[in-house]
Amino acid sequence: MSAVAHPAAGPSRRPDFLRWRRRSRLVRVLRIALPLAISLIFATLVGFVVHGTITGGPAQSDAADMPIRLVNFRLVGRDDRGRAFVLTADSATRDRQDYQRVLLVNPSLLIDSESPRPTRLSSKTGVMHEGTGRLNLDGGVQLNGTDLSVATASSVYDTATGVLQGQGDIAGRTPLGEVNAKSYGVYDEGERLVFRGNVRGRIESK
Repeated sequence: MSAVAHPAAGPSRRPDFLRWRRRSRLVRVLRIALPLAISLIFATLVGFVVHGTITGGPAQSDAADMPIRLVNFRLVGRDDRGRAFVLTADSATRDRQDYQRVLLVNPSLLIDSESPRPTRLSSKTGVMHEGTGRLNLDGGVQLNGTDLSVATASSVYDTATGVLQGQGDIAGRTPLGEVNAKSYGVYDEGERLVFRGNVRGRIESK
């Protein structure tokens, strides 16, 4: 009975076997490492989202709630009689509670700005009411014209009618002399000046 010889694994098969073993090990490692890496990336993304929501949310909300502020504010307009006026201020900020109100710092109003005899009104603070067109000035209000100077605590100018009124311990100087009162009004395009309330004056003869 003759024996059949089986050829032994030659040297040419050993490299293939070793490559197969390395590939098998790599596959096993990747099966474990890839899910872990995906989980880690997902957890990191979730962490970034949560962190941004906690830290960035209030900041964005605060920024959205910030009032609109303009520096070197300037407004040009005309009253119902066609007289031009120019309103300027160091800054103008919309009131967050009422967007029709514009808060002014160091406002200055030039009334009848296109005439050869304009009148300037200035104060420390002011409020412009866009709905009514009224300008309220407070704090060291100064009214200066060609032959008129008035100092008072507060004044109100109606940009629609051109009427100017003020009140609060008024000290003025007119072409006739000095006058003190509790309120004043400028009417008829500046042609009529009326003082009211405990009026006291001193007429100066020329």
